[in-house]
Amino acid sequence: MLIDYLHRMRFVLLAGLICMIMSGTVFFLYRLPVESVLYAFLLCLPFLVLIMGYDFFKYRRKHLLLHHRMPKDFDPFPHADHLIERDYQNLIHQLLNDRRITETQADRMRGDMMDYYALWAHQIKTPIAAMRLLLKDDTTHDLALSSELFKIEQYVEMALHFLHLESGLNDFVFKSCQLDDIIRGTLRKFARSFILKKIELDFSETHLTVITDEKWLAFILEQLLSNALKYTKSGKIRIYASGQALFVEDTGIGIEPEDLPRIFEKGFTGYNGRENMKSTGLGLYLCKKILDALGHQISVSSVPGIGTTFSVDLSRTEIHVD
Repeated sequence: MLIDYLHRMRFVLLAGLICMIMSGTVFFLYRLPVESVLYAFLLCLPFLVLIMGYDFFKYRRKHLLLHHRMPKDFDPFPHADHLIERDYQNLIHQLLNDRRITETQADRMRGDMMDYYALWAHQIKTPIAAMRLLLKDDTTHDLALSSELFKIEQYVEMALHFLHLESGLNDFVFKSCQLDDIIRGTLRKFARSFILKKIELDFSETHLTVITDEKWLAFILEQLLSNALKYTKSGKIRIYASGQALFVEDTGIGIEPEDLPRIFEKGFTGYNGRENMKSTGLGLYLCKKILDALGHQISVSSVPGIGTTFSVDLSRTEIHVD
């Protein structure tokens, strides 16, 4: 520690030595007695030792104080002796605050991830159990089995999209897309589900060309159709457009008025989700988050016992297409 301190004070000691040599040289050139130089040096030496000793004591105390502290305990810091130390302390404070914020965000994301996988694991058990029951029967159930397998595929896709969005990755590719082609591709995936549940489909061609990301918009439509089929026991599902807005309308059980303001919140299942135990509370949350990133808007209107209508406004402003 003493060697380190002397190394830190080397320029001060060097400046003092140079001053002494220069004073001695001046005395020698003017042929003054050398004893005066030695006498002045001996008078200054005790003061120099006392001052450096006190400074070394402060240096040692600060070193021990910092050495035995963990970074999280740097509050408050030891008193800064000069501007550079204050600058270092401010920098460390900023780094510690950034670390706390990062740790808080990481803990929250980790908690959300664990909650999601717990829900997802519970949800996927239902179609797996149904498949096992179907396979025990000698009768072929190709349509029902395909429907349950499709549900599993949907849950897996939802998990992947959730991970992708929560990781902060952005792979959006905006281009001009034919909306009817996206809708038809989505409907082909749900064809077996419509047949199995005997739900009528009323699809009116939109003839719209929109600037969007085709893959992510298709995922949005899949989630809206999945919800419509899930909560519609009889009747029909209608898909149509008005202006630049796409509508998905069903004749299902509807949404309670008190649940409507919160259906896009993460993990919110509402009365229907709790009653039927079929909801993870993430499908509509992902829809809202993706549409916000795409620059689109989503809204919903519903009457319990009558049905629900989701509206996706596909208009965009200030978009540059490569």
